[in-house]
Amino acid sequence: MKEENKSASGKVVGGVVFAVGFIGALVFGWVIGPDLLYSQKAQPINFSHVAHQDTTCEDCHAFRPDGTYVGIPKIDKCKECHESQMGQEKSEQILVDEYIQKEREVPWLVYAWQPDNVFFSHAPHQAKGVKCESCHRPVKEEKVVPYFYENRLTGYSKSTMKMVDCEKCHAEQNGSNNCEICHK
Repeated sequence: MKEENKSASGKVVGGVVFAVGFIGALVFGWVIGPDLLYSQKAQPINFSHVAHQDTTCEDCHAFRPDGTYVGIPKIDKCKECHESQMGQEKSEQILVDEYIQKEREVPWLVYAWQPDNVFFSHAPHQAKGVKCESCHRPVKEEKVVPYFYENRLTGYSKSTMKMVDCEKCHAEQNGSNNCEICHK
């Protein structure tokens, strides 16, 4: 009888230990782990895409004649409209005073930077009429740029495009999912 009680109490203790360990692993994996893996960084200045509704994506994020992307706009592009302050926003004042007047590039943190082993060209996507919002977040609705979450191990953004999303879209559009299409 005592052995049966010991066995039953051992199972209860084992179950409690398992449950506590399982819940602890979930909390670590969902709450603590991501905070440890990613550091939160603010952009050097705020950029309101809402304030730029009178422009298209391509007005600032230009493409070369062959369809390749030229990258994040340089300060000369900003200077075309903001050589002097146009509004009352503090961030625009900083843009003009600290970057345009001093001819310094804004050290933007790039959300969509791809790993070195990935080759991505906007050209074929642009040629197929893929909209910018298909791969990038809907920035036209943003008054404030979101924080940049940098992976402490890789240095890449948490919100960079994921391979699974590329594969899914390629499959839906009858595009190739061969490795060498995207990987060097």
